[in-house]
Amino acid sequence: MDIMKNEATGFKRIIAAFGFSMQGLKTCYQSEAAFRQEVWLSIILIPLAFLLGESSVEKVLLIMPVFLVLIVEILNSAIESVVDRVGDEYHILSGAAKDMGSAAVWLCLVLLLVIWIIILV
Repeated sequence: MDIMKNEATGFKRIIAAFGFSMQGLKTCYQSEAAFRQEVWLSIILIPLAFLLGESSVEKVLLIMPVFLVLIVEILNSAIESVVDRVGDEYHILSGAAKDMGSAAVWLCLVLLLVIWIIILV
């Protein structure tokens, strides 16, 4: 039997998927310093968004890029894990994959900053 395969269906599959998602968040938090920093930043920024946003739309626009940074950081960490799993030796494509994942996170952080500046200034 394949250890990675989930045989659950229906509601049991949803429960199992939730458990896998929580394990992924836990693993990312424990193993990735950047993700931990971004989680703590989000703990500060999300309440600030509720305080500083003047309308519901502004609040949503302030919160969305915070979550986007977290999501893209998780995907970047997943890319890095897969690349590291393939091998330790340097390969130009492995470096490129890691650099592109990092660039995606950086772009999300820039987007967050631009949106917050536009709305709050």
